[in-house]
Formats: sequence, structure tokens, C-alpha cells
Amino acid sequence: MSYVEVSGAKVPIRMWTDPATVEDGAMQQLRNVATLPWIKGLAVMPDVHYGKGATVGSVIAMHGAVCPAAVGVDIGCGMSAVKTSLTANDLPGDLSRLRSRIESAIPVGRGMHDDPVDTGRVYGFPSTGFDDFWSRFDGVADSVKFRRERAAKQMGTLGSGNHFIEFCLDESGSVWLMLHSGSRNIGKELADHHIGEAQKLPHNRGLVDRDLAVFVSDTPQMAAYRNDLFWAQEYAKYNRAIMMGLFQEVVRREFRKARVTFDPVISCHHNYVAEERYEGMDLLVTRKGAIRAASGDFGIIPGSMGTGSYIVRGLGNEKSFNSASHGAGRRMSRNAAKRRFSTRDLEEQTRGVECRKDSGVVDEIPGAYKPIEKVIDQQRDLVEVVARLKQVICVKG
Repeated sequence: MSYVEVSGAKVPIRMWTDPATVEDGAMQQLRNVATLPWIKGLAVMPDVHYGKGATVGSVIAMHGAVCPAAVGVDIGCGMSAVKTSLTANDLPGDLSRLRSRIESAIPVGRGMHDDPVDTGRVYGFPSTGFDDFWSRFDGVADSVKFRRERAAKQMGTLGSGNHFIEFCLDESGSVWLMLHSGSRNIGKELADHHIGEAQKLPHNRGLVDRDLAVFVSDTPQMAAYRNDLFWAQEYAKYNRAIMMGLFQEVVRREFRKARVTFDPVISCHHNYVAEERYEGMDLLVTRKGAIRAASGDFGIIPGSMGTGSYIVRGLGNEKSFNSASHGAGRRMSRNAAKRRFSTRDLEEQTRGVECRKDSGVVDEIPGAYKPIEKVIDQQRDLVEVVARLKQVICVKG
């Protein structure tokens, strides 16, 4: 489909979904965002749903301002995926051992490594830039300085919630490795700190929602936020790179006889800010639950833990600010999912997938998410499908 335009106070709201299917709370959030004095455009992805301040699945383009709550508290959250030389014929009948090896190599939930990962021994990890990245920790907000050791040990860990590590097959039988994670606790603490700082600023007092408080250009508060934001986005990028390297090493050891090789890794943020230019203006584009989909950009749009995921290529649609959805999107809250579904439902909906099937992940049941095929179909003018994947192992925290 192409987009539907809904009127907004300052800019039209371009929606790649039927507005009638969007919950009232999310629609009100979109209308609130459209009142911001600095806004130049608002695009809404088909996985849109209610979030903190701004909806998940929204792309907000502003001139001279950025809203930290519209980035989300998991700064730099995103996806990585890589195609391997393995095929379905290489896999054993029982995948439980491989799942256990992955969980042993990569801490999940609130877990962390006993010591910071030696990146010099991580498969495929970039040889430059990492030391410089850590040297800049001294310049982030004082409120998180005491978290340095924890942040170092959480680097290369999954987290919980909707984060996952998956072993997948595409439609031709090729094996892919895929994972979803972000900036862990350090990113959340930086986000919380700056959301609080923005809410104190005088220019934000008249906003319809205090969670939409912004920083404006050429102020010390904006400079501090940009510094910490871009550092946290790098943390998330490196976190995924380490996990993917550890994952690849597990697979190389488990399938030693196959001498596994890997294509280049595809990686994309979906909670982040980028400086981009549209219609002759330099804008700060915030993607909260959206990926960049400029012409030729590879992206990853996952479904839920029992459905499929898609590798896509961007078509460069500037009406969406070169963006596409970040996933299927929730159709009910975590609490609603826990009330609605049981572990028996989870077992049924994840049949054929080697994964947790206990009460701790019922809120991640496929039935709590929108159908991924419909979400993909609604953005055919934003991306083209490169590969469809189906997980056979799903690791969650």
C-alpha cells in the first residue's frame, strides 16, 4: 500500500497502515507529536503501537531539536543477521545442544560476562575503533560514570524482553544467524537521565505531553545529549558485533567438519537519531521502532518467536524519510498477553522451534504480535524482500 495521510496540527501524519486499526492511545500520541513546534514531518510504520511519549513505529523529523523519549530508552536497539554456508541438510535432528551452547557463550536476561570480552579473540570483530569508543566513556553524563564496569561486562550480552538470538533457515534451505539487542542498561540509564533533564527546560513547559520534551540546537543540554546518544548508539553496535562473533564461533565449533563460512553481516539500528537532509533542510530524524531504508540499504524486519522474519532492501521512499518498519509490532501489551495466553498456547504457537516454552516468555508469544506478512505487504513501496527466514532455534532472556 501507499501511505494514508491524516491531518495534524503542524504537519500531516503519513501512515503506512489503516488509521482505523491503530489503538486510540497511539493515535493520540501521533497527534501530540504533530503539535511540536520544531517538527517538519511524521511518518508512521505498519508496526505502529503505543509507546512512552512517542509511538513505537514512528519516524519524527525535526529541525533544530530532538526528543529523547522519541528515541526510546533502549538507545541503538537493532538487528544483525548473516547468511552462512550451512544448509538444512547439515543440521542434527535434535537442536537442543546447539541452543545450550549459544546460551553458554552469550549471557541472556540480566546476565553479564564474568570479565569484559577480549575482543581480539572475537570472530570477525573490527580491529580498530573499539578502544577509542571506550576512551570516550569519560565524557558521558556523570550520573552513569559508576556503571563503567557493569557496562563493560554487559558488552556482548542479550538482555530480555523482545531481544533474541535465532538460528534460521531461508526458503532455499540456507542457514542464517540473527540477533536483536541494544545498549543494555547503560543505554537505558543515559536515556532516563536525559529525558529527566529535558523535562526541566523552560521551553518544554507548554507541551501537550511532558514526555515529548526536547533539546534544542546550540544549547549545552543538546550538546550533552548528542554526545551521550551517539556514544550509546555505538555501544549497541559493538554489543551486537560481539554477540554475532561469539555466535559465529559457536557455529564454527559445532559444525567443524562443514568448515562454515559467512557472508558479510547485515546490521541496522531501529531506535536512533540520524542527521539527514530532506527538501533542502538539515533535519534530525528520530526512528523509534523503524529502520533506515534508503535505496539499496539492507535491513532486517523480524516477526515473533514462532513466525518468520525478512531480510529487505530499501527502495528510498523520501515520503517515509527513507524508513521502514522494525518488526511485526505488538498488537497487545505484555500484561494483556499474560492474561490471554497460557504456556500451552505458547507450546502450540512455537511448535517446531527449539526455544523456551515457560511462563517467563508467554508475553512474547506470537499471538501478541501483528502478522508479519501483513506488515511487510503494507510497505511494498518502502522495501523489497530479499529473503524470508524461519527460525528453528530461538534464544530469549
